[in-house]
Amino acid sequence: MTAVLAVHWHVDPVLFQAGPLQVRWYSLLFISGFILGWFIFKGYCRREKVSENMLDPLLYTLLIATIVGARLGHCLFYQPDYYLGSWKGFWEIFMPWKGGLASHGGAIAIILAMWWFASKYGKKYGIDFMWLLDHLVIAVAFAGCFIRLGNLFNSEIYGDVTSLPWGFIFENRGETLPKHPTQLYEALSYLILGLVMYHLYKKKLDTLPKGFFFGLFLVGCFGMRFLIEFIKEPQVGFEESMALNMGQLLSLPFIIIGIVTLVIAYRKKSPAYATTKK
Repeated sequence: MTAVLAVHWHVDPVLFQAGPLQVRWYSLLFISGFILGWFIFKGYCRREKVSENMLDPLLYTLLIATIVGARLGHCLFYQPDYYLGSWKGFWEIFMPWKGGLASHGGAIAIILAMWWFASKYGKKYGIDFMWLLDHLVIAVAFAGCFIRLGNLFNSEIYGDVTSLPWGFIFENRGETLPKHPTQLYEALSYLILGLVMYHLYKKKLDTLPKGFFFGLFLVGCFGMRFLIEFIKEPQVGFEESMALNMGQLLSLPFIIIGIVTLVIAYRKKSPAYATTKK
């Protein structure tokens, strides 16, 4: 199959190198997502009269949870036979720089980390578990956009062959046919979701129930992820014989939780803003 037009993608994933130190596009975009999230949360704190002292411990908690959860997610969901089948593989679990991060694992770890953070700091700052999740997912949507752009620079997790004019030929991977740039599809979906949620936060916060943003994010993010997975290449061999791939199977529980969260949110109708808001 040959496209009339195609993007010949052969960008070096290393932005620059100084001696043994490499700065990769992925790492830069990954960290940029957290920095942007910090500033978004600073805006929340100022609007809702929440102490900004919570920002630094929250950032460290999220950073650790994301890396640990995403790494464990990849190792346990996609390649458990390798990582648990030998000591060599087991020790590589602790080497995330060798590649392999799964967003579903990161999502699970973040939710658990926010439960811990709310238990430890909630009363002190006048916030609770669902307040954290509601506000966090807006920042996560933008961070997810950055991370998928990082995947593009790494020439990884792309789609099947396509004849569409925006197909990418990932030359660094030895590809000769244009493939769906699913990294861009996901990045765009996360960006749109983030912009919609941020607009609703700015304009409708006083009328929306607690849990609305979290539920909307789960349905929107993982719903789009479920659909885009249909045109992705299998990440591991065992997915080739599956009707739904691992990414889709892991997305379904998040979609269901999102729907349930929205229903509960509109039934309870608790305010979405912090209890300290005047």
